[in-house]
Order: sequence, then C-alpha cells, then structure tokens
Amino acid sequence: MADMDHALQPPARLRALTSWQASKVSTLGARLTARRMPLGARADFAVLAALEEYGTLSQAEIGRRLGLDRNDVSGIINRLEDSRRVDRQADPANRRRNVVTLTAAGRQHLDQLQQHADAVQAELLAGLDTAEQRQLQALLTKLLDSHKPQSA
Repeated sequence: MADMDHALQPPARLRALTSWQASKVSTLGARLTARRMPLGARADFAVLAALEEYGTLSQAEIGRRLGLDRNDVSGIINRLEDSRRVDRQADPANRRRNVVTLTAAGRQHLDQLQQHADAVQAELLAGLDTAEQRQLQALLTKLLDSHKPQSA
C-alpha cells in the first residue's frame, strides 16, 4: 500500500513549494465547498457577507470588493432581490447607480450559508488540532496582508 501511495506522489521538488501546497489546499477546499454549496450559494455568501460587514454598498462597490464582473454582480443581486434577501434602490446621491442593503431574510440566509462554510472548514482542517488551525489562520492572514490585495 505504501508503495502504491508513493507511486502517486508528485515530485518532492513540487511538494516542497509553498505555492504548490497552497494551490492543492485551495483545490481541496473548493471541492469540499462544491459538495455542500452550489455555485450560486457561494456567490450569495460573498455578497451577503460584504453587505453585512460594510453596510449598504453600490453594485459597483460590491464588484470591486469581491473582484466580480459587474454583470455577475447584477445577476447575483437580481436573484437575491427576487428572494427578498437584499433591497436595491436608486442611490439618492446619484440616481444612475443602485445601492444594495441586506434584509433580515438575507441575514438569515447568510447564517445558514455560514453553517455550510463552517462544516467545510472543519472537514478541510480536520488534520490539525485547534491550536494548529488558529496558527495556520494567523500565518495565512499575515502572508496575505504582506502583499497588495488582489481581486478574487
């Protein structure tokens, strides 16, 4: 069995690259997330989380903060508005743009999506104890903070 596992291992030079490891963890996380949350729910989670944290935002600002195309943002907002999870109004300061606000139903949906996200994180990080999970989070935050923010 060990020989079979070794035969499937990528070369040690790749396994030693932090960027390669991070990419593999990202792929694993995306696969685990896809099993629990369809693509639309992941987009909803991102938009609703932005509105919860930053308050009322224009559609353009949502796109900039999340690194999403304006057409994608419009589709997500349409879906969330249809289900009354957000409220969209013309901006009183600039009638050509829309501002979006989180509703109580949106907050409840965000909480439900958070439960799925938490389950994914627990599964992804199951190989680490609680202290190691906190350490990994702190190190990743420090690493990301040391670079200019990138679009999503």
